[in-house]
Amino acid sequence: MTLATTPLSVWYLMRGSGLVALILFSMTIGLGVVGVKRWQSSRWSRLVTAGLHRNVALLALCFLAIHVVTAVVDQFVGLGWLGVIVPFKSAYRPLWVGLGVVAFDIVLAVMATSLLRRHVRFRTWRLVHWGTWVMWPVALVHALGAGTDRVSFGLFVSLGCVALVGAAAVWRLIPDRAVPDRTTPPRPPARPLATARSSS
Repeated sequence: MTLATTPLSVWYLMRGSGLVALILFSMTIGLGVVGVKRWQSSRWSRLVTAGLHRNVALLALCFLAIHVVTAVVDQFVGLGWLGVIVPFKSAYRPLWVGLGVVAFDIVLAVMATSLLRRHVRFRTWRLVHWGTWVMWPVALVHALGAGTDRVSFGLFVSLGCVALVGAAAVWRLIPDRAVPDRTTPPRPPARPLATARSSS
């Protein structure tokens, strides 16, 4: 199959799902940093932040799956199912597509350790989870190098993702400050010691 026989809709779906996955993974990193900072209030608890972080990550995986499947279906890319796991084997821009495969492998490792978190040591899980900070810039370079719209919509989306993750990184570096718990009422002031009455 050649480019002429590959439906153009496959390319649009592949590119669009990849950009949406990049946006969602950027949001996932930002929400993960918010959770690390233990940011919470009476209206926005840590449980809400953790749940949103998990759900956005799962949604990102769905779009990533669409991106990978359409990349395999598009024979012009020449990826193949083996190339989904083994990087730098595609016929189309092997370096840039291979970086996407590297990012995908890191995502699989993070996802596997997260699903098996009860059976994995915390230090191991945390070390693999830190791989998201490697996965994200690799995926960003993949998006810029493998796409053909680097001077238009793709570049705009990539810059927005850089701004989002950059703001999250700055937030992460800010020293922790104690956040008052607004859900519990303040303690009443201590009563002064009663003075002894003078005997008559």
